[in-house]
Amino acid sequence: MPRSVAIVGRPNVGKSRLFNRLVKRRVSIVHDQPGITRDVVSAEVDPGAFTLMDTGGLGLVGGESTAELIEASEKQVDFAIAAADLILFILDGIEGINSLDTRIAQMLRRSKKDVLLVVNKADFDDEKVDLAEVYRLGLGEPARVSAEHGRGEGELREEIIKRLGPAPFAEEDLKTADDPLCVCFIGRPNVGKSSLGNRLLKNERLIVSATPGTTRDAVELPFRFKTRHGKHVSFKLIDTAGIKAQTKLASPVEYFSRLRSIDAIPRADIIFMVVDAHDGVTTQDKAIAGEAVKEHKPIIVLVNKWDLVLKAFEDDDPETEIYKNERDYRTKYEKALFDRLFFTAGSPVIFVSATRNFEIDRMLNAAVKINRLLDTKIPTARLNALITKIAERNPPPIIGGRRFKIFYATQTGNRPLRIRIFCNREEKLPENYRRYLENNIVREFGLEGCPVMFHLVGKEKHKDRGRGVPLRTKRPAVEEGDESDIETLED
Repeated sequence: MPRSVAIVGRPNVGKSRLFNRLVKRRVSIVHDQPGITRDVVSAEVDPGAFTLMDTGGLGLVGGESTAELIEASEKQVDFAIAAADLILFILDGIEGINSLDTRIAQMLRRSKKDVLLVVNKADFDDEKVDLAEVYRLGLGEPARVSAEHGRGEGELREEIIKRLGPAPFAEEDLKTADDPLCVCFIGRPNVGKSSLGNRLLKNERLIVSATPGTTRDAVELPFRFKTRHGKHVSFKLIDTAGIKAQTKLASPVEYFSRLRSIDAIPRADIIFMVVDAHDGVTTQDKAIAGEAVKEHKPIIVLVNKWDLVLKAFEDDDPETEIYKNERDYRTKYEKALFDRLFFTAGSPVIFVSATRNFEIDRMLNAAVKINRLLDTKIPTARLNALITKIAERNPPPIIGGRRFKIFYATQTGNRPLRIRIFCNREEKLPENYRRYLENNIVREFGLEGCPVMFHLVGKEKHKDRGRGVPLRTKRPAVEEGDESDIETLED
């Protein structure tokens, strides 16, 4: 990890708040409760400047954290220190130095790393800061900041850049670099998202525990993958916290974890939706899938813990008696999944096991294939010939005494694939017929797994602005202009 900076310190000294301040967006969850951050959260500070890593508090004891989680969190901190070119050691300017700060300072001196002392919460008069204690740590001149109010932020940035030295590559190199393919894990708590993430990364970068809710932040990590054709592809993985139903949120931390997970969906190119092979498809799975569908994201369904299903059949578990074999169970599971959940036609369903490393490469090969299909250009003549054909085979329904008619269609964009349809009545296309159109387009042009977004332009607007209503949602968003005079499907 080139030009990386790690933030370390004891719990509740403001590490996550300073992290968010430096990256200029809310990435890490900030809360007064110690021990909120567990995994190492990383983000780029200014394009090409450096990568900043937020770590959990060293020396956390008690509370809701188990001994295993504490140990796993501190291993993550060890990784960050080992990977970092510069370490920001955060101290609490109000509470002063305590014995844990002293022990951490000793550990950092032994690491032989470049350490920059940062006294946080310095939004008070100079005479209230006891710098004598700070100097006794033997780590040099401290920087003073207020992460909450931004005091000293500019000076801290300048000192970080000064310590890191010149960037190893020019800015123009950044412009020509390939953007990584961003994939995001979403799903309920404890379905195995972090375990699958570790399999993709081929190391234990993400904390895994049987305790639901172990992951709290949306963690972004880069990695590379060699496809079945021998091509190397750059990826960025976003591992998210399990998304609970709003009615089951028990604390502000769970609320913000849920919010970070949902906010990660628009940033991804491909969504990996993880479901539990044993639990089947739940109501919450349906709600989670809906969040990705609303964003028009391609979805690859990962049925995790498939090793438990295989073991059940090997052990002749009574629960397997109603199925002929494992293949029969797989077929019926997939049918039930698509009966309960709506995805884009042809969305891949992959049965995987993080513990057995089963079908892990297939996940990424599927993502690479869909990512390539997202840039497909559909010839206008073929598109209109297809729509004419399928409309003749199955005419749109008559609503209010008039039949919905399509006059012309053309592709207007990609990611998602967008098609503008000129028609007689933009408000009269039923949802089931919209899906019928989408399924046929996906099948005809080999776009399995790629969402299609329609924009309707009614007859009375053909000569007007040419704006239409996206069909997938009840509350439309337009490509340009003001929404004030656009009718909804319900209207």
